[in-house]
Amino acid sequence: MNSTLAFENVSAGYHRGTVLRNLDVLFAAGAVTGLVGPNGSGKTTLFRVALRVLGFHSGTVRLLDRPLSDWSTQGLARTVAYLPQEVETHWPVAARKVVALGRLPHRTPMAPLRTPDEQAIEEAMDRCDVLRFADRAMNTLSAGERAGVLLARSLAVQAPVLLADEPAAHLDPAHQLQLMELLRTEALRGTTVIVTLHDLTLASRFCDYILVLQAGSAVASGTVLEALRDDVIEAVFAIGAQRLGAAIIPWNRKEARGQAEAGRALQEGAL
Repeated sequence: MNSTLAFENVSAGYHRGTVLRNLDVLFAAGAVTGLVGPNGSGKTTLFRVALRVLGFHSGTVRLLDRPLSDWSTQGLARTVAYLPQEVETHWPVAARKVVALGRLPHRTPMAPLRTPDEQAIEEAMDRCDVLRFADRAMNTLSAGERAGVLLARSLAVQAPVLLADEPAAHLDPAHQLQLMELLRTEALRGTTVIVTLHDLTLASRFCDYILVLQAGSAVASGTVLEALRDDVIEAVFAIGAQRLGAAIIPWNRKEARGQAEAGRALQEGAL
């Protein structure tokens, strides 16, 4: 696997204790890796470590084969783009100016936008289909439209690694699908895309790889079929699942077992 970000036996946490425990994982370039797990399992903490917002107790984090500690602040900001989970975006600021914030790591303080900056902003907004909102104030846009602008801000960084923390939360189904498709397209351009998700259906449909976290430990990883097995879903999320092709539909355990038994009975009756 051609990885750009690697956690090697990493443990990290806060003053209340350890959250990530002996985490060993490689994140592949050109792929979407989904981080799934219950609340408090360590997904956002992993991002904070990768962004060097949170230190770690032990282990090594490598970015492009260099220890994370070797990176300058500006170099790290150019290399890892971040789409946070909750951002207050009800500002009377034009969408284009928000996207332009993604170019800050490439500029000296107070410097005007250069031609490469303008091109990166234009391209990111075009890819996210938000150019038509360029002059609209953020507080006049819908939640889905604001989500597209914020993703464009992250893409304007032109970083080889993109961390997206619950980007589909609070969006309607159409905007969820649009956003996940944009992340897939970004991965096809060679970017390492890592996304935290609670929605197992979206994770199974759009992710190339899955890392399942529970209480700060990796309990399963690999392709969707390898990581989101029935036994893993039941043990980690205390639910069952139905499968529609590659897509996973969360299901009450009792109902899932009943469906499975009905399916077996139907199959046996046809024999």
